[in-house]
Amino acid sequence: MIITRIKDLREDHDLTQTEIAKYLHIKQNTYSQYETGQRQLPLECLIALARYYNTSTDYILGLTQETKPYR
Repeated sequence: MIITRIKDLREDHDLTQTEIAKYLHIKQNTYSQYETGQRQLPLECLIALARYYNTSTDYILGLTQETKPYR
């Protein structure tokens, strides 16, 4: 589920893997491996992506369908 969510979020915002990788301070091929499931997404990146996309980590992890972050 996490693979689908991070890719969908990126594509829904019309961003490239390179742009997100730059935001996360990682290489594009590393981010690509997160999207393909070849590598696990580190907690720091999960939190950073939730903040960037203004959503919750639960949404990215597939634990909820609610896209709005918790307040």
